[in-house]
Amino acid sequence: MSRRFPLLALLTAAFALIAGPVLARCSQNVAGLERLGIRVASLEGVPFAAGSSPSRAIITFLGHSSYQIDTPQGVRAITDYNGVNGFGRKPDIVTMNNAHSTHFTDEPEEGITYVLRGWPSKPGETEAKHDVQLKDMKVWNVPTNARDWGGNSARINGNSIFIYAIADLCIAHLGHLHHRLTKEHLDELGRIDVLMVPIDGAYTMGMPLMVDVIKQVQPKIVLPMHYWGRAQVDRFESLMSELDADFVWPDRRTIEVVREELPEKLTVMVVGGNGGD
Repeated sequence: MSRRFPLLALLTAAFALIAGPVLARCSQNVAGLERLGIRVASLEGVPFAAGSSPSRAIITFLGHSSYQIDTPQGVRAITDYNGVNGFGRKPDIVTMNNAHSTHFTDEPEEGITYVLRGWPSKPGETEAKHDVQLKDMKVWNVPTNARDWGGNSARINGNSIFIYAIADLCIAHLGHLHHRLTKEHLDELGRIDVLMVPIDGAYTMGMPLMVDVIKQVQPKIVLPMHYWGRAQVDRFESLMSELDADFVWPDRRTIEVVREELPEKLTVMVVGGNGGD
């Protein structure tokens, strides 16, 4: 029996080489890297260099809390998809949260492969749980609670943090988060490289609490969303000073992020500019 294990290991390794990058959940290995792997990317045709790292994404801010994520194998996902935000061809995967109508739609366009709702939306459901894979993108969610806008109670599992893994690059979208994260949440998230963060300071949660969540997750890149003016960005920048974060203002709403070239220092990319909507 003992002789079979080395053979099994060799066969597994050989299959991995044939199959390409393994799409596993994001592991807990935060490594310091030497280069700043953030580029302002072209909007024309989502251009990935041939033979480049599979752990990369082109990310475009679409407005409000919607980002478009494009992978090297041509998979397109849109976060907090509302049926309006987006351009070009239809997405393959959409994720939604139902805090307000600007975060979801009951009438997604036809032909989307996966429509993932972040709240219990079927009879008998107590939480939404998703774990899907399409080519080089894997998407799953971590349910969190949300406030009941009609009173003081909580909507249990009414929000989801969605995670998008492209090979070993891990991107998380906090959705309409209303509270700090528990150890169980953090364990489910694993290592996160890029964190999409609402900074409205009111409809989701206060900015100091959101900074606490960033400290909990420890990403390398933060992408602000869900804000309506420069004043909110300035306050967020002031609060993020305790984390010694660099703020970068690209001249367009599309960037390319590469796992092997992530910044060593926490970097906030204000791709929404002064308006964010």
